[in-house]
Amino acid sequence: MSITVGIILEGAVTAITPFGAFVELPGGVTGLVHISEVADAYVKDVKDYLKEQDKVRVKVINVDAKGKVGLSIKQANPSVRPPARDNRKDRQRGNIQVSFEDKLTKFMKESDEKLSEYKRSTDAKRGGRGSSRY
Repeated sequence: MSITVGIILEGAVTAITPFGAFVELPGGVTGLVHISEVADAYVKDVKDYLKEQDKVRVKVINVDAKGKVGLSIKQANPSVRPPARDNRKDRQRGNIQVSFEDKLTKFMKESDEKLSEYKRSTDAKRGGRGSSRY
């Protein structure tokens, strides 16, 4: 069986290392599931998620010139991924997604208002424009 990028296969975990897990695929080919491809959540220790001889479903994400096979468990199991964030709930709570330009415009307006208020208050303390200091 040829191993090509994008196919999803079943394999068995043969070894676990601090940086990932080796999985034996059909045909005797072994590939590596890097620690970052084990789960969608932060993985501190691969042994928390996998153990040797576990049957896992993996997706081939790369095959380099030397024949090394890169695998992913999280890409092979999209149902494991957390649900996408629903913006309707945010809008109901008032947390509307705002673009950077909108945020910048709001900041500049508030900044100008505060600056003019500050200038007015300092002018009043000094007597304002045109007041005689002598």
